[in-house]
Amino acid sequence: MTSRPLIFTDIDGTLLDHFDYSFNHAIDVIEALNERHIPIIANTSKTFAEMEKLQQTIGINSPFISENGAVVYIPIGYFSEQPQGTFEQGYYWVKEFCPPRQHWLDLLSQQAVEFEDEYIGFSSFSVEELCEVTDLAPDKARLALVRHYSEPLLWQGDEKRKQEFIDYMTALGAHMLQGGRFLHIGGESDKGKAMNWLAQVYAKQYQSAVTTIALGDSGNDSAMLEAADIAIQIKSPTHEFPVLRKKQTIKSQECGPKGWAECITATLLTQSQANTSNPISLGGV
Repeated sequence: MTSRPLIFTDIDGTLLDHFDYSFNHAIDVIEALNERHIPIIANTSKTFAEMEKLQQTIGINSPFISENGAVVYIPIGYFSEQPQGTFEQGYYWVKEFCPPRQHWLDLLSQQAVEFEDEYIGFSSFSVEELCEVTDLAPDKARLALVRHYSEPLLWQGDEKRKQEFIDYMTALGAHMLQGGRFLHIGGESDKGKAMNWLAQVYAKQYQSAVTTIALGDSGNDSAMLEAADIAIQIKSPTHEFPVLRKKQTIKSQECGPKGWAECITATLLTQSQANTSNPISLGGV
């Protein structure tokens, strides 16, 4: 039996450049994947509002996973039937994996008072302040602030105190993830669990086995990379490759979207050009 490829990708620092948020170096590869009907599925810390806009900009119409695995958004009608466990919200079928953002804000304000001077939460950022921290344009920063399931924190203390904070919040039931810039607090969900759930939905639709190909650059991608059939670590200009339990991973030579295009081309697209007995089917849906 052939297996259908599904590409699950982190966004910031992976498909988008860490510094200027451009995906220009990946455009040709994205177009090649679209021509072959290979889904590009964002699996990101970004919000629904950010991703809905970004999907239009990039030119993809696949489902996407938002806020570090907290929720999956599937365009209504994308699959032949509504997946079990989802509900309709606007133009999407939605699958939730954790409690809403307010739960975590309440936990921080009520239970983590001793750490309150050592971080700045997204909920307290103005658009201008977030622009200064991230170099996002104001319109993009405004979208980034509209969160539903998690709260990113800009840590101001030292590493020892950060680990104490992580341990403390974890004991209270929070799930803590360190991204490229922010420490994220959310529920017992992660990018790997959400990826596996959505991969099963695709397999049912295709009536075929699927191969999950995951790309990410930072620690909050680890669960996705660990769970993937093929794990691709994208080089970062700001930190080393995170250490994974998975022994075999592909590591890009280039950073960000250059590395993304490099690895997708080597791993997947060149296989479609070679006349080999490839177990991964690259045909259309």
